[in-house]
Amino acid sequence: MIPVSVITGFLGSGKTTLLRSVLRDPAYAGSAVIVNEWGDIGLDHELLETSEENLLGLANGCLCCTTRGDLARTLIDLAARRRSGAITYHRVLIETSGLADPAPILHTLLDDPTIAEAHHVEAVVTVVDALLGAETLVRHPEAMQQAILADRLLLSKTDLTPDTAALEAELAALNPGAPIFRAVQGAIPPDVLFAGATKPETLRDWLDTLAEPRARHSGGVETISILREDPLPGVVLPLFLEALAEHAGDKLLRMKGIIRVAEAPERPAILHGVRHVLHPIEWLENWPSEDRRSRLVLIGQGIPQWWPARLLEALEEEARG
Repeated sequence: MIPVSVITGFLGSGKTTLLRSVLRDPAYAGSAVIVNEWGDIGLDHELLETSEENLLGLANGCLCCTTRGDLARTLIDLAARRRSGAITYHRVLIETSGLADPAPILHTLLDDPTIAEAHHVEAVVTVVDALLGAETLVRHPEAMQQAILADRLLLSKTDLTPDTAALEAELAALNPGAPIFRAVQGAIPPDVLFAGATKPETLRDWLDTLAEPRARHSGGVETISILREDPLPGVVLPLFLEALAEHAGDKLLRMKGIIRVAEAPERPAILHGVRHVLHPIEWLENWPSEDRRSRLVLIGQGIPQWWPARLLEALEEEARG
């Protein structure tokens, strides 16, 4: 039986950072990885260190609603390729979108006989942002559902806040059976999180006590995608992040981007942000694929679709004089 683990958590909680850390562990390096993103430009797969043949992306939606059939087909296809010897892997890791409800995903893993005969659910790990998690649980029903369904809860960004006692008490009340772990930048031994977390004999009964699977996304959540062929002047990036923090603020649920910079076109800049917390610009040594276009994805509530692109254009015009 092939173990399947699900990594979930709200937008910007640190799921991709955790997955990158897990894949660096020799015991998990040969995993098949399914990445699901919300929006029409996928970026997470560019930031993972795994073989392309074992990495699949499910875009345009979330696994809990529009692409459940894609998940089933993907797992069946992976298993067939594994049996034929075309690829090799010993486990499957699924990273959900930040808006996914894990319950329908687990139902799919249990109820499809073709999947169930070759796979078993090993663990559901929910990543919770230690800095913003308490507010997120109140504002977004998806985050609460993700916490309730976890086998293991992982607090991320604990280096940014010294006191997590109140958040941990709230999580323990929501899900008293799930141990709570801490990670700094996703670093934690994978076996602590995944190995043998789920009890198959109780999983189905537990899921059946939940509401019928359906999309339960927060109202007004929209994705804004920007795709650019031309590189941006480097000076634009910090100005853009500053303007986002000042003018978008709490409306910005998540921002991520891979940017081609005019002064260093062979070293892409990586942008990350959650609400008003925008992380320092990171630089990759090389582009992770042949695609050299700048790609920026913002997920927010109440941000005009036209505004981020117009902001970039205005800053670019100013930088070029």
